Amino acid sequence: MFRVIFWLLGLVVIISLLRGVIGIIFRGLGELVNPQSNQPGGQRPQNQVPLSGELKKDPTCGTYIAAASSIHETLGGETFYFCSKQCRDKYVASLAR
Repeated sequence: MFRVIFWLLGLVVIISLLRGVIGIIFRGLGELVNPQSNQPGGQRPQNQVPLSGELKKDPTCGTYIAAASSIHETLGGETFYFCSKQCRDKYVASLAR
């Protein structure tokens, strides 16, 4: 009974080590194939939006979105933040009535 348990634990350790080694190898090969993916100094590419920051509430649907990734609209001197163009258009249309 103990022999089976030790055999299974050893198998789990060996599989974990193999997965780690294979992951390191594939990561190294990926950097060789695509060196642009490694940004120096932790800089983010221009087309990426930050995942953190101040959250704003969409006045149409009530969804909270990051201010940096939202659609801004200034109406009557006040800035509103929308999660999508559809919500923005719906809000602007409701004001026009």
